[in-house]
This record gives sequence, C-alpha cells and structure tokens, in this order.
Amino acid sequence: MQNDTGSGGTSTPRLRRRKGSNEAHLDVDSGNGNHLLVNDNSKYKSMLIRTYSTFWMIGGFVLIIYMGHLYIWAMVVVIQIYMAKELFRLLRKAHEDSHLPGFRLLNWHFFFTAMLFVYGRILSQRLVNTVTTDKFLYKLVGRLIKYHMVTCYFLYIAGFMWFILALKKKMYKYQFGQYAWIHMILIVVFTQSSFTVANIFEGIFWFLLPASLIVINDIAAYIFGFFFGRTPLIKLSPKKTWEGFIGASVTTMISAFLLANIMGRFQWLTCPRKDLSTGWLHCDPGLLFKPEYFAVPGWFPEWFPWREISILPVQWHALCLGLFASIIAPFGGFFASGFKRAFKIKDFGDSIPGHGGITDRMDCQMVMAVFAYIYHQSFIVPQSLSIEMIMDQILINLPFEDQRALYTKLGQIIMERQFGES
Repeated sequence: MQNDTGSGGTSTPRLRRRKGSNEAHLDVDSGNGNHLLVNDNSKYKSMLIRTYSTFWMIGGFVLIIYMGHLYIWAMVVVIQIYMAKELFRLLRKAHEDSHLPGFRLLNWHFFFTAMLFVYGRILSQRLVNTVTTDKFLYKLVGRLIKYHMVTCYFLYIAGFMWFILALKKKMYKYQFGQYAWIHMILIVVFTQSSFTVANIFEGIFWFLLPASLIVINDIAAYIFGFFFGRTPLIKLSPKKTWEGFIGASVTTMISAFLLANIMGRFQWLTCPRKDLSTGWLHCDPGLLFKPEYFAVPGWFPEWFPWREISILPVQWHALCLGLFASIIAPFGGFFASGFKRAFKIKDFGDSIPGHGGITDRMDCQMVMAVFAYIYHQSFIVPQSLSIEMIMDQILINLPFEDQRALYTKLGQIIMERQFGES
C-alpha cells in the first residue's frame, strides 16, 4: 500500500537529519540497565561540559535577576524565540520548503502576533501606570489598549489569508500539517510563558523560587544518579534512576524551605512591579515576608548556635512549591523525552553544550510556571477587592476626564458624610 506523501508516488522511510547533528538512533525498547549514567564510560567528560555550561547559565541568570523585571521579561522573550525556532525546525522539510517561498516567514508572523496578544493583555495596566503623568502618552496608550484585541485579531486573519493564498497543489498535506504544528507550538510556548511573566511582575520571588527549584532538582537528580544510580526509573528516560529521583526530591524540599527564607528578606524580590520602570522598589512586604520567631527546643545540643529561629510564613508555601517541583514537574521532562523518542532525536537543539537545546531546559519549567501562578492566585493573592485593584481598573478603563469627574464626585460624597456625622 502506498504512503501519501503529498506529492504522489511511493517513498521509503528515512531518518531525517537536522542541522546541529542532534539526532540519534534510539532503541526505545531496549532495557535501561546498560544506559544508566553510572555505567556510562564517557560520563566524566559529559559531566565536565555540563558543569561548565551550568555555571555560565547560572551566572548570567543571576545578573539578569539583579538587573530587574524588564530584563527578566526580555530574557523570557529570547527563550521563547529560541524555543519556537527549535520546534518550528522539528517537522520542517527542506525539500518542501524550497517550493514554498515565504512559508517560514508566515510561522514568525503568527508567533509575533501571539506575542503581541499575550503581552498586551498582561502588561497593559503596567504600561498605563508608566505613562500616567504624560497626558499625550496616556491618551495614546489608552487608544492602543482599547484596540489591542481587534488589532491582534486582524493580524491573525491576515496570516490566515496568507496561508490560504500560499496553498499549492500536491503540498496540501504538508502545509496543513505545518499550520496545525504552528498553533500547537504557540499554545505550548505562550501558555507557560504568559504565566511566567505574570509571576515576574507579581514579585520576582514568585518567578525566581519556582525556577530555582527546578534547576536544583535537575542538578541534584543528575548528581545522585551519577554517583548512586542503580535502579531504572522510567523507560522514556533511560538514564533516570530512583536513587536520583529520591535524592533530588529531598534536596529540593530542603532547598525550598531555606531559599524562601533568604529570598523573602529582599524587597527587590518580593515587591510587585506596578509599572514598566526599572527603579528601586519599596513596599510593605506583607505578613508572608515578616519573620516569626520560635524558641529552639531544649533537647537541642548546647553547641547549637541559635536559641531562637526566625521563619517566614512564606516558607511553608515554599514547601508546597518544592513538593510539586520534585514530584510532578519532572513529568514534564518525561513527556519531552517521549516526544523526542517519537521523532528519533536526542535533543531539541544544540544551543547549550552538554544540555541540548533551550527547549530541553524548559520542559519542567513550563509545568512549574503554570503551577506557581495558579498557586499564587489561589492561596496568596487576597480574593477581596483592594484599593490597588480598584485604582488599576479606574486607570485602565476610564479616560482622564472621567477620572477627574470621579475624583470630584468622591470629594463631594466624603464632605457630605463628614458634615453629616458631625
């Protein structure tokens, strides 16, 4: 029976190689025992490369955190672009693309349209807060926000029409497959990253702690599996072991509790950013970040240096994040491993020596970012209306004249109540 390749005729199965030579022949059904990291003869060379890259990534990450919210957002955007590039390339066929000039550009048209839509909705209020003092800019931004959704819609429709007009006979199957693949990539990339950016502006703490826990869990699993791994964990990831999984879980939980105490003492990390400025932040940290003191039990040895321990209430929430990062988030990595095996590739890319591509580092982060946002909104953010929430709605939804009228009316109501009570 002939395979429908979209161009007629019979084709023989072949394994495609992508630029970067990150594909490998993988035997999915073979036993895991021979693939454990502890039995890998080249593991020390691999560990050296991986360690070198890890230090560079951590150093760059710390610098960006120090620079602030806007730079972290920029980092997320760069990561998104690299992820989209790696995923776009996964199902692309050079022979077919050569007959479709401009088709790759269409992918990026949809990508940047989705970026405008997502970040326009997330950052609109902060953009308004940034230009409130300038009347002209305030009106301009207000108009842009008002027509933001319709602008994005017609940009998408333009891409849709572009796709229809670009359809070519005998290539329909490939083109529609690429169209569906583009939309799946946009959902995967922007769903998690939108939550990530929302976490950043709610306070760097809610971005940095979950992201750090994933990194710690990954490093700890690698180290414990490297030295003690004997028992295979899951066939999708042959080098993963129970020893690495359990060791990483314990390490992540302890790290979550300790890191929350350290990070929670810096206003730069805990204060939310209400605008798009880069200045220093000052705020009331709230009860979550105010220490509570507990006396050390009498059975502690005399040499223990502290008689009293301070604990931030947020540390108990950090344990929940640590539990998720160590038990649930690794399944994002397992999913990515299965996905790569389905396409017979070792890594999504080769951007990071020893680690693979950007997407390979973001598999667990995507799962964690969504959970951190949902947890923060469900258990941290107060559910009742606050003055800040009401002010945000007034600034974003009312024109300047209506805001001034509201101010005058509120002044009259307050004066009437004040004289009425007296």
